[in-house]
Amino acid sequence: MVRLKRRKSDATVTGDHCQRFGAIAVRKGIVSAENVKAAVNEQIDDDINGREHRLLGTILYDNGFITEHQIEAVLQELKKSLQ
Repeated sequence: MVRLKRRKSDATVTGDHCQRFGAIAVRKGIVSAENVKAAVNEQIDDDINGREHRLLGTILYDNGFITEHQIEAVLQELKKSLQ
């Protein structure tokens, strides 16, 4: 089993104080948990099959579940959690 070395930035992004994009979008009532699960599965499928990696917000947008304005609102909250 290969262990990947974590980057310092990974700790910032995935730390306990940082809420993830999908969790924030669900909490704000923008998308459902099922929408996020489907988007994560689509992201994994893309990665496994060698397609270009897409961010969760992009997948939700491409599937018509979220608007650009809503993505910005989620990203603003995510940015606050990183400070």
